[in-house]
Formats: sequence, C-alpha cells, structure tokens
Amino acid sequence: MPMTPFTQADLLALPQRHDALVGLDSDGCVFPTMELKQKQCFHAEIISRWQLEPIGRPLRDCAEFVNLYSRWRGQNRFPALLLTFELLAARADARASGVRLPDTAALKAFIHSGLPLSNAALEKEADRTGDTELARLLAWSLAINANVERLVKNIAPFRGVRECLESICWSADLIVVSQTPEEALVREWQTSGLENFPAFIAGQELGTKAEHLQLAAGGKYAAGRVLMIGDAFGDLHAARAAGALFFPINPGHEEASWRRLHDEALEKFLAGAYAGAYQAGRIAEFEALLPEFPPWAAKAMVKG
Repeated sequence: MPMTPFTQADLLALPQRHDALVGLDSDGCVFPTMELKQKQCFHAEIISRWQLEPIGRPLRDCAEFVNLYSRWRGQNRFPALLLTFELLAARADARASGVRLPDTAALKAFIHSGLPLSNAALEKEADRTGDTELARLLAWSLAINANVERLVKNIAPFRGVRECLESICWSADLIVVSQTPEEALVREWQTSGLENFPAFIAGQELGTKAEHLQLAAGGKYAAGRVLMIGDAFGDLHAARAAGALFFPINPGHEEASWRRLHDEALEKFLAGAYAGAYQAGRIAEFEALLPEFPPWAAKAMVKG
C-alpha cells in the first residue's frame, strides 16, 4: 500500500484481482474510536472555539446525538457540525441561556459549494473569501486532527475484524471508504498492523463514500458483486447511491456483527445469495438502532 497521498485517479485505476469488491468504513466499524474521538476531540473543540461553555451540556447532548446515536452518525464533520448547531438552536435551554449561538451561514455555504468537504478545500475557501467564520471552522477542524493524533493511539480493532479481513481478501478486492482524513486513517491502520489488507485507503480528501465506491468499481464488477460494510446511515446511503449491497456493523453490537459477517454474511455475498430478504433483515435491525429524533424532543429540526 503506497504511503504517498492517494488520488481519485489512483482509485479509478485500482487493479481488479477478484470478481467482487468490498468497501469498508473505519471509525466505529473496524476500530472502536467513535466515542473517544467525538467526546474528547470534536465536542470539546466546538465548545471552546464558539465560546459555548455556559451551555456545554446541551451542546454535548446535540453533538453526541448527531455523531454517535442517530441516523446521522458517521457523516463528514462539517455537515455534522451544522446539524449539531441546528439542534442546539432548537433547544429552549440554549435559547434561554443568553449565550450567542453560532452563525451558520458560512458553514452552510461551504457545505453547499460543491467543493470537497476537506480541510484543504476549506483552507483555500477561507483564504479566497477572507471570511472569519470559515477561518474559525478551519482552526476547529485542524485542532481536531491534532487532538486525534495526540489522544487516539494504539486502538485495537474490534474482536473478529482481522479474521474477517483475511477471509475477505481471499475472494474480494478490499478498500477503506471513510470520511476521516487520510493521514489519520493510514496511521490507524498501520499502528494496528492491518495496513496490508486493503488495496486502497480513501479518506475525505477524495470525495464522498459513494464516490469512493463508484470510482473503485469503475464498471469492473457485475451487479451484486460490490458490498459496503459500515456502521452508519451514511454508509447505507453510499451503498445505495453506488448500486452496492450493504452489511451493517451494528452500533453497540459490533463484535456480534463481525461474527455474523465471518460466519454467515460473507459466504452469502460471495455465493450471490445476499440480496433480497437476507439483506433486508440486516438493514431493518440496523435502522432500528439509530433514531431520527433526539430523546429530548418528539420532533426536531434535523435536516438530512
């Protein structure tokens, strides 16, 4: 696996060695890093950068719901931040606090600009516009990366991952499909000793997860021969957008999910028996675990 930065051209030119392709998410799916990264790295920086200390608990409620316990779990950090701020603005305790809530106009514009939702693209846009809020967003995002590098170390994968990866690589091409920055992905796969399993690591710099799958597949694999494995609705949506099948690593039941993949689901996928009722059952179980609305409100201003 090359250590130079990956490009979309590299992903498109990925050699086909098998007749099946597996895309695999990383955070929260292979590694139990979601809670640590979000609570210790992401959310603390939101509070600090936007001076939200007096409403830190409501902010954390919203951020944890969006990033960990809802159907928005696992999405790119910038849309997740916007959803967090929208949920916060809908809370009576936050509005009554007198604390100035974040202005989201620049964040919305960046998200809808069509640019890659990466630090590199954000830095160029902040320099181009001179917008102070974009500069704040960039400082927040860079601080997260520094905190992750400092705090998230030597995290072993979920039990059963290595055995599954060995089985996958015997019969399918394997890539990592993630919205985590590439540098962090490569570091985590290397330090865990798993770096030789995937043929490619695609991070946020190379676009969305659906784009990763579409580029890697490139018309080389027949219908029903591409499988996405993930722990978030974004992974399910990416699979559907790319015409791939989906196997969930259920949040809170990760080790059982990896056992099921190893003992049952992978064989069905390789035998062409995964689509239909079997996949529908796995997705139904998964969807039931990740609600749309937060527990403090029967209905909330959450926009997909």
